[in-house]
Amino acid sequence: MELRQLRTFEAVVRHRTVTDAAVALDLAPSSVSQQIRTLEGALGVALFVRGPKGMEPTPAGQRLRGWARSLLDQAEQATRDVRGERRLLRLGALETLAGSHVPHVLARFAERRPDIEVEIHSERARDGLLADVIEGRLEAALLLDSGDDVGGLGFPAPAGPLTFVDLDPVPLVLVSAPAHPLAARTALTPDDLRHERLLVNVPECSFWMAGNKILGPSPERIKAGGVPVMRAWAEHGLGISLLPRFAVADSLRSGALVRLDLPLPDLSLRLVWREDRESLPGMRDILYAAARP
Repeated sequence: MELRQLRTFEAVVRHRTVTDAAVALDLAPSSVSQQIRTLEGALGVALFVRGPKGMEPTPAGQRLRGWARSLLDQAEQATRDVRGERRLLRLGALETLAGSHVPHVLARFAERRPDIEVEIHSERARDGLLADVIEGRLEAALLLDSGDDVGGLGFPAPAGPLTFVDLDPVPLVLVSAPAHPLAARTALTPDDLRHERLLVNVPECSFWMAGNKILGPSPERIKAGGVPVMRAWAEHGLGISLLPRFAVADSLRSGALVRLDLPLPDLSLRLVWREDRESLPGMRDILYAAARP
């Protein structure tokens, strides 16, 4: 069993066809097929079956997925160690967090683990980040969540043994334009929002999900766009919006927005990784280096 065969195996799992895997690896399809046949011959089991969605791993192929990623990771780390290079940590992050929170996390790593090189991969979609963690293309990912389990905010957690540590609270604020009728009221409750227009993005958005949990179904959802669009629409009096405090701090300071008097729980900046990654030497200590003191 060779490392190049394991890389080819991973590519076929990811892309589901020999042709697409060959393109990703810059190989001929016949070379990909041959490497898979050789790997199956060495292991004495079939690794794939053809299904309606392409090449699907057999039970043996599913078992090999974790081993393949672990062996490839260890080979990469061994190569860096022998060359005297710093250990690499591939960290994914939602684009929403890339400017506001990732620099603080990088600073903690730099202070506590200067022996580690952190490589950041930004993504718009949470599903893509979690898939990359499950498949081993990332060691860990930064996202917004709440509760005691991954997906407590309301998104479906992928099938896989994920674990996490909460790094920082992410305060939420409900905002409106200063002239909004609710701006002068105190001690609001979700019932007071029954007839309001709540500016939102898409159902997959963390703040849409937070609105569902905190405010319930009553406010009318008005699809605006991403955080900058929701903020701008709220400033122009087109509705109220539930947003992270870091995204509206300047607008609150300038008076373009006001904070409505409704108590809100914080979200959590959550670092998520695959539980079995902790078996890699020192990985658990590295990941926990991102936590607050």
